[in-house]
Amino acid sequence: MSAKNLNDTPDTPPKDTAPLEARRVTLADIAKADGTHVTTVSLALRNSTRLPEKTRTRIQKLAEQMGYRPDPVLHALISYRTRIRSKQDQQTIAYVTNWTTRWGWKDVTAHPDFFKGAQRASEALGHKLEHFWLREPELSHGRLSHILETRGINGLIIASHTREIDESLQFDWANFSAIKIDFFPHHPELHNVTNNQCNIARMAVRRAMEAGYRRIGFVMHRGWDHSVDHMWTAGFLVEQQQIPEEERIPMCVFPAPEPVAAWFNESKGEVAISPDDFAAWYRKWQPDVIIGKMSFVAPAMEAMGLSIPRDVAFVDVFLEDLSGKVAGVHQNYEEVGALAVEFLAGQISQNKRGIPLIPTTTYVEGTWVEGATMPDKVRHTILSLPHDQTP
Repeated sequence: MSAKNLNDTPDTPPKDTAPLEARRVTLADIAKADGTHVTTVSLALRNSTRLPEKTRTRIQKLAEQMGYRPDPVLHALISYRTRIRSKQDQQTIAYVTNWTTRWGWKDVTAHPDFFKGAQRASEALGHKLEHFWLREPELSHGRLSHILETRGINGLIIASHTREIDESLQFDWANFSAIKIDFFPHHPELHNVTNNQCNIARMAVRRAMEAGYRRIGFVMHRGWDHSVDHMWTAGFLVEQQQIPEEERIPMCVFPAPEPVAAWFNESKGEVAISPDDFAAWYRKWQPDVIIGKMSFVAPAMEAMGLSIPRDVAFVDVFLEDLSGKVAGVHQNYEEVGALAVEFLAGQISQNKRGIPLIPTTTYVEGTWVEGATMPDKVRHTILSLPHDQTP
């Protein structure tokens, strides 16, 4: 057999000269088609502000036309390298709060867990989470914006803004990627991660109905409902339509609408219904189960001598005790904070900055927990029937 002439043309072309449709489109292919350098293409596809917007848009459109898709293996490698960066190279994420005091939000339901989840996710992604309080003396929005920009901090978590300070944030948004936790402030309209209070209320009502309860009462603080854009009310009223009209009980929303200061100032006063108001509602409507927060009603129920579940069943939609002593919904607050950081990290890596044209909201669902405070009336009834009467 004769040796093959070294000058002969190979039977198949080398990989890098194969037709584009037969292999993955690379950055080099896009650079060649655009007449630019690979580095320029890489910056454009990461939406880097180091390039003019016109250049970024041109290259991004070209990449789409050529069928470019990021390499998932390479992306995984980059993510891994990001996670193992040394602490000296950590990117700082600003956790911006606006409570009446610097740490007042740590004493309020949900907010400490938002921060804990955000901190956990930041550490897992190789970032550092740093708290900034907007009401520091002589600290304007513009000044904080400048401080963050000067320090090279371009990722913001906007969280724990009390409802009485619903002021628009005046930052230089073109320099920042940002995610908001919960509903406040309402402006600017940023991407948002929050609990799904509407579905949590619906879940609680459905579980009560499945357990055989029909006279379902709902007790909610007016300010807490206002803080979530009335999602508690919405969820309860939707599910109440499944109950016969003669068995429907009006929500017990406290305190009264006037004076506004009695419920609007989030950081002031005890959040519990007055014993007189609760007694009037309870005696008039005679619920067989109450949905709400235990601390809202416990003092008033004690004053009336009511016992759970002997006199009335109870479902806590702000459940923290997962031992099974209390039935209710665990809201997974830490997951809200963690998801906010994960979404923000994606925005930062893609250089998506500024106020989004179409803001989105991601809802974190609650987890149902069976508990002794709401016994199953259906099962109890069936077990109590003589054998010849069991359905």
